Amino acid sequence: MLHIYCPYCEEYREEEEFRPKGEAHIARPAEPEATSDEAWGDYLFFRKNPRGLHHEQWYHAAGCRKFFNATRDTVSYQILETYKAGQQPTVTAAASGKKVAK
Repeated sequence: MLHIYCPYCEEYREEEEFRPKGEAHIARPAEPEATSDEAWGDYLFFRKNPRGLHHEQWYHAAGCRKFFNATRDTVSYQILETYKAGQQPTVTAAASGKKVAK
């Protein structure tokens, strides 16, 4: 079982309290009305699914009920960091020396 650090509660909690919500740092189209159907579909449905480091959004469902981001290695399932929504990650593929497969 994973113990995940919630950056809002500032403590480690059991994995069952959290829900993964997909890829983090996805920018919503600036003008949704002017976005083509193809571009809108790409925004809604297509996400990266890398082997290696991945920035994900998580929800603390049984705790503070806030969204936060995590940097996780999808090979080992290890969470390398968690950080509040709106912040940028400190652990990246370049900084860690790990390669991310495409």
